[in-house]
Amino acid sequence: MDVQFVTSIAPIVRDAEASRSFYSDGLGLGFEGQDGDYVFTHELEGAKHFGLWPLSEAANACFGTTVWPAEIPVPQASIEFEVADVAAAAAELTAKGHRLIHGARTEPWGQITARLLSPEGLLVAVCYSPAFRDP
Repeated sequence: MDVQFVTSIAPIVRDAEASRSFYSDGLGLGFEGQDGDYVFTHELEGAKHFGLWPLSEAANACFGTTVWPAEIPVPQASIEFEVADVAAAAAELTAKGHRLIHGARTEPWGQITARLLSPEGLLVAVCYSPAFRDP
C-alpha cells in the first residue's frame, strides 16, 4: 500500500452546535463550507480537509442509515489516507485480517473509499480523492 497523504480528519460529533462552537469560537477555526450539519475547511494549513462530521451522517455514509449500529463501537473521529488504488488497499487490509465496514465504493461527492475501525476506535478510510489531486 502506498499512502500518499492524509486526505482528511474529522471529529465525529454528537452535538453539532456544541462542537462547532468549540472549534470556531474556542479554537478560532473558520469553516468555509457546509453540507447539512457537516462543516469543513480546506484552508487549515497542514490538512487537505478538516470537518466536523455528525455521527448520523457518518452512519449514513457507512451503513445507509442515520443510526450507528449498536454492535459496532461508535468512532470518535475519522481519518482518511489517500492511496492510488482503493480496491487494492482494501484487499490488502482484508488479507492482513482487518474487517472492513465497507469495501471500495464511490461516494456521491466522487471520492472512492473503503472504511474500517482502528483499534483506537477511529473510523479509518483508504481513499482516492479527485478533488485533492493535481490536475
